[in-house]
Amino acid sequence: MYLASLAVIANSGTLTERLSALHTRLLETVPIVDRIACALYEAKDDQLKTFINSTRTGEAIVGYEASLSNSRALSQLAQSGDFRVLDDIASAIHADTAHSQWLKAQGYQSSFTVPLFEHGKLLGFIFFDSCQRAAFTPQVQRDLVLYTSLISMMISSEMATIRAMIESTKLARELTELRDFETGAHLDRMARYSRLIARAIAPQRGLNDEFVEGVYLFAPMHDIGKIGIPDRILLKPGRLDPEERAIMDSHVAKGVEIIERIIGKEGERHFPESDLLRNIVQHHHEMLDGSGYPQGIKGDAIPVEARIVAVADIFDALTALRPYKKEWSLDEAFAELQRLADEGKLDTECVNALVAQRAAVADIHTRYIDSHPSSAARP
Repeated sequence: MYLASLAVIANSGTLTERLSALHTRLLETVPIVDRIACALYEAKDDQLKTFINSTRTGEAIVGYEASLSNSRALSQLAQSGDFRVLDDIASAIHADTAHSQWLKAQGYQSSFTVPLFEHGKLLGFIFFDSCQRAAFTPQVQRDLVLYTSLISMMISSEMATIRAMIESTKLARELTELRDFETGAHLDRMARYSRLIARAIAPQRGLNDEFVEGVYLFAPMHDIGKIGIPDRILLKPGRLDPEERAIMDSHVAKGVEIIERIIGKEGERHFPESDLLRNIVQHHHEMLDGSGYPQGIKGDAIPVEARIVAVADIFDALTALRPYKKEWSLDEAFAELQRLADEGKLDTECVNALVAQRAAVADIHTRYIDSHPSSAARP
């Protein structure tokens, strides 16, 4: 009965909600765990990113990422697959990083760290922290094994669902022989620009790292409806006429239809992030002043995730070389974004968040270059 109730908790609500519920249940038997947090690992960039947490004592660390290779201890855990117990955090941690400073400031005395793997590849880490010294005795560690497995399974399941959706959209592109309608580099840039913005505005908007990760994962799917647009329009080098523009604009409705087919009515119940994905696909061409499409909605009616992706999409369209336009410099594109924000079309906070991170933007722009820019489709 106890295991069954845990299974129900692990399969209902967002990941953050599920982790909080599991933490509540854990405290009934192991009351010394003051924090549970999960960080995801992205091998492509060698980055560990804060993801979900349940923090009962102290202040949660959010919007933080660092290279795994810069942490010798965590790198060793990733290699060995072993867990780590720190009985006295203050004496064990000497690195002067933002994370170590935060950890000491929270008053945590001991910790238990477990690496997460999926099909032999590092998925991330689970961190258990306690305000008591030497709290993670062998008995406590045994008690945490079940919860570690449940957390690992719920994260793996969620990521597997998202990856399956992304693979489905890739397959759809290939089956319609529109492999070049969006270059892989464009999608990489879009995702990373969107994450920069989401992470920067999250504190003011009361958004968590799970939301930031969702925006990062779903941003590349914003224009999935373009698989239904004919090449003669999608890849046309010149200006579109009114009839062609109407057909091009229909990609939003086609995209929503594709997403709903992939998710399905039953899938939505088990996929809390479905609204986030749908909002990005449906509203990323809307403008705050109502001048966007397809619905012409304005202001608060446009979800923040769509506002984020809109800024990232326009910025990348401006700074990318295309057959029908020149490549704008970063500063020219920033100025254009700010002009659109001043006109009330784009979210000012989202624009400012991107502009304020020029060095990170430049790094993304330089690292993810279109291999065949001449074949890329219009935005």
